[in-house]
Amino acid sequence: MADIETVFTNARLPDGSLKNIGVAAGRIASLEPAGKAAGPVEAVDLEGALVVPGFVEGHIHLDTSFYGDAWIPHKPCTNGFDVHQRVAFQAENMAQAAPMAERARNQLDLCIANGATAMRSHVMVDGSVGLRSLETILKVREEYRDLIDIQLVAFPQSGILKSPGTPELLDAAIGLGADLIGGLDPASFDRDVTAHLAVVFGIAEKRGVDIDIHLHDAGTLGLFTIEEICARTSALGMDGHVTVSHAYGLGDLAPDAARKVADLIAASGVSIMTNAPGNHNFPPVALLRKAGVTVFSGSDNIRDSWWPYGDGDMLRRAEIIGYRSGFYNDDELTAAFDVVTAAGAKALRLEGYGLEIGAKADFVTLEAPHIPQAVVSVPKNRKVFKAGRLVAQGGAVIR
Repeated sequence: MADIETVFTNARLPDGSLKNIGVAAGRIASLEPAGKAAGPVEAVDLEGALVVPGFVEGHIHLDTSFYGDAWIPHKPCTNGFDVHQRVAFQAENMAQAAPMAERARNQLDLCIANGATAMRSHVMVDGSVGLRSLETILKVREEYRDLIDIQLVAFPQSGILKSPGTPELLDAAIGLGADLIGGLDPASFDRDVTAHLAVVFGIAEKRGVDIDIHLHDAGTLGLFTIEEICARTSALGMDGHVTVSHAYGLGDLAPDAARKVADLIAASGVSIMTNAPGNHNFPPVALLRKAGVTVFSGSDNIRDSWWPYGDGDMLRRAEIIGYRSGFYNDDELTAAFDVVTAAGAKALRLEGYGLEIGAKADFVTLEAPHIPQAVVSVPKNRKVFKAGRLVAQGGAVIR
């Protein structure tokens, strides 16, 4: 490893120890007890602040947020929650919104300032928009390459089978630079689970990319779809390469049924993403984790056509997950934190994540003595480091 360039002194690690973190070529090169001389290199005193790995924003939509734009009042669906109607509202709102690149930058600055150093964003790719949204977000990703690592999912918001030309567009999106292939409610939206999943898994197998499928369907319909996704994942040997996002139906199941499907999900290596939304049942985080399922999180929508909430703060998201899951003791609060950090890194298959020698020097300082208190207090005065460089402080990005 290259010679150490910077030493971050007096860093309080999650285990309570005080360390000096040596950084070389953007990676952690040493972890020494605090008090040891830094040597003839730049020293940055972290003054005993809690140092944690950068937050993983595992599910967001950079192309459809109105954060930083004019306020657009939320329009309720005519009859409860209707994905088709919400998609229609989104198309109407997008037509009058500020330029996409501007809105995406606003959202990225928000997330980075709150401590996200890695992100997975879903971007619309279907017959309604073609590849235009992806082309825009790819350019924005390049602008931010030194501030945050971004994975992009080609997301068929208007369906695959219902939107002519979408299978070909999804394939082209991977060639253009998208990292994953997405899907949307194969049963309720496209009305054909087998055909929908055949396209998604077919492109993934052809292109050698991972999968992240939106699944809003409740109850037994959602359960059936998850079982089908797990079966295809196992058949194709894609353990660790497939995510089901939202999976609301898992929160509708009786305990015995939930445990049974949790074991199936764990055996197939499918990950589950939840943002613990306030108006839906959501996957039972503790039960799934106990079974060995990787459960991670994301902000999902931030002030868009789906809801007006969202602050881009994954530590706040950990608090929400813990609150809605009934997590009270320190182990449970630490588990909520894991959902927005290490579990997210595992689901996204991030290279070099964590606070260990050889890992990327991507970390955040928090004004809290330990992780459980950080989860419940959500301290805001943070410093965010990417590759050992300060990129945000006091709620603002530094360029």
